[in-house]
Amino acid sequence: MTVDLFAGVPVRDYTAAAAWYERLLGAPPSFLPNDTEAVWELAEHRYVFIEVRPEHAGHAMHTVFVGDFDARIAQIAERGLAPAERETYANGVRKAIFRDPDGNEIGFGGAPA
Repeated sequence: MTVDLFAGVPVRDYTAAAAWYERLLGAPPSFLPNDTEAVWELAEHRYVFIEVRPEHAGHAMHTVFVGDFDARIAQIAERGLAPAERETYANGVRKAIFRDPDGNEIGFGGAPA
């Protein structure tokens, strides 16, 4: 069974959000379904998309667990973005939280160092 996941992020300003997510994810959108959405494929069948929905902007909370946590966070820093917060849980799992211009939370998690 194939399952596709589309995790949506409501935004106010399409241009500002698209530019920010391009910096965060390190690539332009994978495709543009229409004038108010942009979609990035993170892995096969796994997508994050922004959509202009001002009335809902700022309330998304997503975490992407990655195998290359340290390298990923370093690459994002090279593109000019720093985590708003960093956490290390009691079991050693790490999380770096980024907030887009609307305050939506996009976290990257990684296994213990």
